[in-house]
Amino acid sequence: MNNANDSNTSDTVAAETRAASILESGRNCWRIERADRLALIVDAADYFVHLRQVLIAAKREVLLIGWDFDFEIDMLPGETETNGLAPDGYPKQLGDFLEAVVENSPELHIYMLKWNGAVIAAPGRFLPTMALRVFAHERIHFALDGHHPFGACHHQKIVVADDSIAFCGGIDATEDRWDTSEHAPDDARRTRKDGSLYGPWHDATTALTGAAARALAELSRRRWHRATGDEITAPDDAPPPVWPDGLPVALRDVDVGIARTEPPYDGAEIINEIELLYLDAIKAARERIYIESQYFATESVCAALEERLKEDDGPEVVVINPESAKSELEDRAMHVLRGRMIRRLRAVDHAGRFRIYHPVNAARVPIYVHAKILIVDDRLLRIGSSNLNERSMGFDTECDVAFECDEAEARDTGQVIAGFRARLLAEHFGAASEVVEQLHRDGHSILEIIDELNSDIGRGLVSIEPEKEDWLDGMFADKRLLDPRYLPGETTSAGQGIRPRHLAVAAAVVGIGFLGWYVWRSRSRT
Repeated sequence: MNNANDSNTSDTVAAETRAASILESGRNCWRIERADRLALIVDAADYFVHLRQVLIAAKREVLLIGWDFDFEIDMLPGETETNGLAPDGYPKQLGDFLEAVVENSPELHIYMLKWNGAVIAAPGRFLPTMALRVFAHERIHFALDGHHPFGACHHQKIVVADDSIAFCGGIDATEDRWDTSEHAPDDARRTRKDGSLYGPWHDATTALTGAAARALAELSRRRWHRATGDEITAPDDAPPPVWPDGLPVALRDVDVGIARTEPPYDGAEIINEIELLYLDAIKAARERIYIESQYFATESVCAALEERLKEDDGPEVVVINPESAKSELEDRAMHVLRGRMIRRLRAVDHAGRFRIYHPVNAARVPIYVHAKILIVDDRLLRIGSSNLNERSMGFDTECDVAFECDEAEARDTGQVIAGFRARLLAEHFGAASEVVEQLHRDGHSILEIIDELNSDIGRGLVSIEPEKEDWLDGMFADKRLLDPRYLPGETTSAGQGIRPRHLAVAAAVVGIGFLGWYVWRSRSRT
């Protein structure tokens, strides 16, 4: 009798826990799958080291899905070379590294899928891309993905090796991404191929094994098939995952939600799981919402934050953004929208709970924030490719991963979530994570921690103020020229009109024609 009562009580508690879950498969995430191991990686210097280890260890199949790949980047700048090789015995440049990996693993196939619009966005990388496509090893399969509405882009950043270990987050293997968490002023390792220096860059991603990795592999194969029409057969005898040396395991045996954005295309309806996850997480927040994003321009998220800030006892909201966009055009299109959102949120923020900042390094140089992170209380952590703009909610193709803790797991998962937030804040202040964690344990709110550690000298966070608008700014903002989206129920016609792949082909034809003309002209003069 007592056993029956105990069983009923356990079932009731379990049901209440499930009802309280933020992640909901089929609604705000595609799947919820178990990760045997999960790690959180901040900044590309560490990511590239771990990525190389995983690719070197791969035996059967590697899936590389990205917004862009630059095959000429130095993945390990500053590392000592021996006979032209990095300390791990492989070339430092991405393209040469991948060819060496395949050469040294006789059964390995690498599939690389890159957004075709990146050819236009970064035309200087077009020839290296074509060179890899034409001359690379026969077991390196490369494709440009143009299966999307005009103007949209494939923005996912996924790597899966042997269906056993995956990376998913915001870091592309392309130019200007490499940086350490110190974001040191004038770091000579932040050097482009042309010898120029680029500024400090902040980013994040995840590493996962187990069923979660297999699900990301399935998602990647679906995208390859959609882009090329070819099927990739999953390896049936893949070896167990090789966990990178030096990569701390944050959690073991944790359920991970995989959330997507996909625009309507070829008769398929829009998928806006990422947007719904943002809204559900904001609604569930009790004490604090912490966001890092490249943009801050999503109408639905702004409205959700407005409602929470109107409450007498709602959560604190901290947003970390770049100071400015990468171009004046982008500033006009995106940060004018950000300014409008800041004004709206401050207008309802009667308790002073909303802050938005940009980080600076020791020389007070702005650090570009490319990370895409949402942390709600000590309860939910989301990292992925999606920005807080309209494109990421219903126009571009995105993939995020998220995990949460319930009351039974609060001790482990909740500590990891709180610890990761502390690690991010500590980086922005140039402090030790333990300092932030202690302030949190002492009962300080996130705003109190920021006020305690922030400084006008050296590393810190600088408040972002809305900029004045002129008529041109207003036009860009009102029309959402660079930030469109589809809403649920809207459709788009596939295969009609000028597409990014048409522009890419036209650019290639013009380039080849010019090269032919130049060679002919040179020969005619001799």
